[in-house]
Amino acid sequence: MIQENISLKKYNTFGITATARYFSTFSNLDELNELLEFKQPSTINDQPSTLVLGGGSNLLFTKNFDGLVLKNELLGIEKINEDESHVFVKAGAGVNWHRLVVHCINNNWAGMENLSLIPGNTGASPMQNIGAYGVEIKDVFFELEAFHLAEKRLVKFNLKECEFGYRESVFKRKFKNQFIILNVSFRLHKNPVFHTAYGAIEQELQAMGVTGLSIQAISQAVINIRSSKLPNPAVIGNAGSFFKNPEIVADSFEILKNNFPQIVGYKLPNGNIKLAAGWLIEQCGWKGYRKGDAGCHAKQALVLVNYGNANGSEIYSLSEEIIHSVQEKFGVVLEREVNII
Repeated sequence: MIQENISLKKYNTFGITATARYFSTFSNLDELNELLEFKQPSTINDQPSTLVLGGGSNLLFTKNFDGLVLKNELLGIEKINEDESHVFVKAGAGVNWHRLVVHCINNNWAGMENLSLIPGNTGASPMQNIGAYGVEIKDVFFELEAFHLAEKRLVKFNLKECEFGYRESVFKRKFKNQFIILNVSFRLHKNPVFHTAYGAIEQELQAMGVTGLSIQAISQAVINIRSSKLPNPAVIGNAGSFFKNPEIVADSFEILKNNFPQIVGYKLPNGNIKLAAGWLIEQCGWKGYRKGDAGCHAKQALVLVNYGNANGSEIYSLSEEIIHSVQEKFGVVLEREVNII
């Protein structure tokens, strides 16, 4: 059933007040097909006429949505295949991401443990190639099934066809607003390969008194770290990391290091250097900044927050100021990770 003029505040983790002109949920392909037959009035300002919502954890509404918002509630987790070394697991796009991670860990299927507690739903995970603590979706991805909006047909995408990059995929650029992801399949390991070198995982495992590594222990370490540094969206509105960590060439990094000896950077396989955006932002004095109800989190400068009644334009304006100041101080241009509506 399509509803009119529905508040989207509870459907985005920023807790931004915005309204959908039309709104409905779907939990199977038949419902989706039926909803897509809805003839809505033409929309303004070249805005897409249909927006698909998952967990709402990577969105910033700066205005009302003058079209049809569809909430993806496709559920279900199932083991679809296995071989000597791997288990293949398929999850509906509407499945909560952390719930999927916990399900896999409880079954001793390895690969997702470093991605524990990332907010949002499974369908969004390949869209931006979510990642944390040295692991990205592309490392465990097998395939996905998506619905082509214009052609009304199902299309499968394998790893190569998704064109994964750093917080990027074919769905964020070339095929933006053309597909609805229905389910995602993952290739997980029966014999775990542990990733503990990134961030503070090793220190946290030590603090936990862990002597024998396991995917359960790594998951708990990641949960502990994230909980200590990142605000709970149920308490303070946020969308996790607002900016991507910028990538620069090695020569530029050496110049920056001469001027800023404490600068944080990680060497990438292509020889470039990934900078810590949070460090750059903090050096510009934004950490803990607050103007009205829009702010920069006190424990993690990479996270912009809504302390209660900020609107999307205020959060967006703050992000503009941060981008400008980082560029002025370091000559580095930050890119938003969050989708702006």
